Amino acid sequence: MFTKKYIEESINILNKIEINKLEKIISVIANVRKKQGRIFFLGVGGSAANASHAVNDFRKLACIESYAPTDNVSELTARTNDEGWKTVFKEWLKVSKLNKKDLVFIFSVGGGNKQKKVSENLVEAINYAKKIGCNICGIVGKNGGYTNKVTKFCLRIPSENPKLITPHTEGFQALIWHLIISHPKIQINKTKW
Repeated sequence: MFTKKYIEESINILNKIEINKLEKIISVIANVRKKQGRIFFLGVGGSAANASHAVNDFRKLACIESYAPTDNVSELTARTNDEGWKTVFKEWLKVSKLNKKDLVFIFSVGGGNKQKKVSENLVEAINYAKKIGCNICGIVGKNGGYTNKVTKFCLRIPSENPKLITPHTEGFQALIWHLIISHPKIQINKTKW
């Protein structure tokens, strides 16, 4: 039965989450707030929706200035039209004056792959963030993606079923950022319910 198997896989994934990596990400975020830095959440597809929701939570509950470039559809599409999809995030970060106090937080299933021409906009943004010297965190699914390879603070969702990497990764992105925002080191304002 698909439903039972999906839930069992989800439980197994949850049991394999690397808690030490997650605690390091939480410490990085706490340090961003301490330095009065900002968080830039980057994602495409379903991960873009997760980025948008995370911005709300980190601004409202953690009092950390946060943004997702995909929330500004006018700028996103103008840049795509005029400059190309590959550089939309990097150019957005440049205009936002990304600096060492800030954090770029990637939500992605694959993490970007320049050779395969997948999520190259994430690869370009990561390279720009590295050049600036700010921290980069990520929650990804695939083991071989660029985010997982080059970022110090990347949590990989260990999906057990190659056919369900996308739903498991995007679902666990939401679970993990909700855990982070609820952590006593991060949350300042309480939720209403």
